[in-house]
Order: sequence, then structure tokens, then C-alpha cells
Amino acid sequence: MVVTIHPSRLTGSIQAPASKSSMQRACAAALLHKGETHIHNPGHSNDDKAALDIIERLGASIDDRGELLIIHSKGIHPVKEDISCGESGLSIRMFTPLAALSKKQVTINGTGSLLTRPMDFFDEILPQLGVSIKSKEGKLPLVLKGPLVPQTIEVDGSLSSQFLTGLLMAYSAAGASHVSIKVNNLKSRPYIDLTLEVMKQFGMNLPVNKSYTEFFFGDAPVVKKTAIPINYTVEGDWSGGAFLLVAGAIAGPVTIRGLDPGSTQADKAILEALMSANAGLAIDAKGITIHPTAMKGFAFDATDCPDLFPPLVALAAYCEGLTTIKGVSRLAHKESNRGLTLQEEFEKMGVRIELDDDHMRVYGNGRVNGAKVHSRHDHRIAMACAVAALRAGGDVTIEQANAVKKSYPDFFRDLKKLGGTVSLPFESFNF
Repeated sequence: MVVTIHPSRLTGSIQAPASKSSMQRACAAALLHKGETHIHNPGHSNDDKAALDIIERLGASIDDRGELLIIHSKGIHPVKEDISCGESGLSIRMFTPLAALSKKQVTINGTGSLLTRPMDFFDEILPQLGVSIKSKEGKLPLVLKGPLVPQTIEVDGSLSSQFLTGLLMAYSAAGASHVSIKVNNLKSRPYIDLTLEVMKQFGMNLPVNKSYTEFFFGDAPVVKKTAIPINYTVEGDWSGGAFLLVAGAIAGPVTIRGLDPGSTQADKAILEALMSANAGLAIDAKGITIHPTAMKGFAFDATDCPDLFPPLVALAAYCEGLTTIKGVSRLAHKESNRGLTLQEEFEKMGVRIELDDDHMRVYGNGRVNGAKVHSRHDHRIAMACAVAALRAGGDVTIEQANAVKKSYPDFFRDLKKLGGTVSLPFESFNF
């Protein structure tokens, strides 16, 4: 799908999308919970749909009532021999250890860029836990057969915290007792905070967090059955909300509702970047209101929140002077190689970006040119280009813009609601 963004001014108020990080973790916890779960404010992105399909295939039943999902589960009991994680990196890394809790053989696959992402982590770790696993030279598909038996292990946390999320949930569900998961060089610690918070809300056995270097499971608690459903409300998404906030800083004023400043989501750090850039920002009970100001270049460490790189680049393009963003090494194994993709696509819009080892330098001067760009099938690249286009010197046309369905399917409609001039193809009315 091709979308054209015309230079626009935004105004009004909009609800942030549901967090897929929160939604997918809730789906996993609901699958492990032996009973009934009510998920309120569920997401409907492609990644969310993939998670729901996975838990059904692993034995849960789902009653979809729109703004409420009622999930019944008896634990991991696969009803299908294969599951697909779509293009969701979190799903493949979180649900693989959960599927390994079963004695049944399960084949795990995916689509798109997920087929090229390294999965040799599981080849190394799961056999230590009694799981038989075969991969395609460290890539999908994975064929595994459990049951997973918790042991004290040591894992590398430098590639993604998502592997640890799956192990923490699997250990808890398997009744881990007096064993530890030791972690070297853990990245994206706030996402582990989110995982532990979800586990807590679902009454799962929590490990002792020893400064993010060791997670120790003590005595396994006696599980008490209850007929009372677990209620979980999916948070507003700081990852998607970051694009709306940057859009407001560039072309507002706008108010974003539904983002909790006390959230454990890593991408809440967008507030720090906006304040460093001197964006006009106000937070009250109604939401976060943001408006354009004379913004300046800033320095920001995105090592623990690499998904912020795309909106940060759009923000930096409208800041006077140099912006330096640390954490480029975290971008290689995303939907695209995001460091290079951002450099190449923003160059088409006249924004100079340099990559130097783990640092990205963006030379902003408040001017962005009209251009034709390509999402590279990456949802966050499509949204970054769209936000940067709002005050460009001409129209910006985005090819493969339908990539936004992965995380924020209503993104272009929400821009239009705020007054953005967005040309959508006819078929996108069912988008």
C-alpha cells in the first residue's frame, strides 16, 4: 500500500493504541493460568493476533467480545502440531519456552524477517533443560519436544531481553524450585520489569531479581485453585504513542490519552528525549499535551529502548544542531537493519545521518524535503517517515506503508483524526 503525507498541522486529542508488549505478555500469562482470564482493552495489531492464535493452538479457548477477551485455559495442552508467530520477535522468543513445557512435539515457524533472525539461543539453552530441539542452522523453523525441566543456567542477555521473558514464565509455570537463571549483559531491563509485573498480576511464582544478573526461584508455592477470573487491562502503548508525541512536537498541539507515566514500558523514555530537545510538554489527568517549540539537538541513550530510534530520528530532524543517539548495535536484528534503513530513507528527505560504531548522529536543521520513501516492510520506519513528513517542504510518499499493521493498524487513521492530510488508497478503508 502506498500512502502520501501532505504537510499538515495537527490539533485535538487521541487515545494511544494498546501496548502489544503488554497484550502479548498477558496472552502468555492467560495461557499458563489454569482458569478464566478477562483481558480488557485488547490490542488488534498483527502481532497481537499472532499471540492469540498461538495460545489457541497451545490449548486456550478465546471468547472475543470486542473490548473484552475471555480466555479459558488448563495450561499448555497443544491442539495443533505447529504454531506460527507471524513476524513477531516477542512471540517467537516468549512462546518457544512455553511450548517446550509440553511432551508433544511442536513446530514453531514465522514469516517475513523473522525467518532470518538468529534463533541459535534456543539450540544452546533448551537442551540444558531436557528439551529436544532442531532448527534450520539456528533459524526457523524450530521443532521441539519437552517437557522443559528448570535447571540453573547461564544465558546471554545482550541480543534481546525477550528470550529471558519466555524462560521466566516457563520456569514459573513448571514449578521451578531452588534454581537460578543467571544473565550476562542484559539489555532492555524495563521490558523484564514489565514481564515481572504481568506475572505478579496473574499470581505466578516470582523469582528474586538479583540486580538483573540472576533470577532465583526459591520454594515453589502451593497453587490454590480459584473460580474468580483474573482481570487484566492492557496498557496504552508508549512505543506507538512515541510517534504521536513526536508528531505533536513537530506539528501539534495534540493531547495523547491513555499513556501511564508510571508504566514499566521501556519506551516511556521518549519523555526524557522530548524534554532534552526542549519540546513543549505538559502532563495532567487528561493526558500528555505537546506543541511545537524551537527545539535543539540532544544526546540520548536508547540501548534499553531501541524501538525509540525511528521516532527519535524524526524528532531530531526538526531540532537545530547535532543529535547523538546511542545503541545502534541493538538495531541489526529488527524487521529491517534499522540503523542503515533510517540513514538511507531519511537521506531521501534531505536529513543527514552518520553511523559510528554504537552511535547515530543526526544533523538537524528543521528542514525535511518531500520525497518518495520505502518502509522496507518495517512498521516503525513507515511511521517515522510519516511523522517527519508532517512539516516537510513537500509531499512524502511511503511505499509498503501497510507495514504499520504489525503494531499500530490505526496509525494513519489516527493521523487523519488529528487533522493530518493523508492520502490513502481506496482499499485502505478496510485496512
